[in-house]
Amino acid sequence: MIQSQINRNIRLDLADAILLSKAKKDLTFAEIADGTGLAEAFVTAALLGQQALPADAARLVGAKLELDEDAILLLQMIPLRGCIDDRVPTDPTMYRFYEMLQVYGTTLKALVHEKFGDGIISAINFKLDVKKVADPEGGERAVITLDGKYLPTKPF
Repeated sequence: MIQSQINRNIRLDLADAILLSKAKKDLTFAEIADGTGLAEAFVTAALLGQQALPADAARLVGAKLELDEDAILLLQMIPLRGCIDDRVPTDPTMYRFYEMLQVYGTTLKALVHEKFGDGIISAINFKLDVKKVADPEGGERAVITLDGKYLPTKPF
């Protein structure tokens, strides 16, 4: 039976335990996600308390991380989503995404509306991918793909 959480603290505590186990076992998120049939980003979001895993995936991930049955069950529960408190993020990486939205948010909104019309890009019917690529000018670049279904506003 599908279960839902009403408090995010239990999943955040589990995320801390998962990250500790991941570090002790020297695993990557890709290695943990391998064999689940799910995207690395989706499994990572679940491990960090933002998504629910199907039972088979939760058991596989749980075995890799040596999680107990309660933890495996928690991974299957629909979480109370949202990890950023009602303030500007202070973590430098998360702040840069906030900054990107501050600078380019209105541009994204204008371009989405111009190309699609009035509506939103779904964060539910959504895919996320992060790739590391060589920068022709030296160093490395992050290529982040946000792939969400467009949902038009419907007059009523």
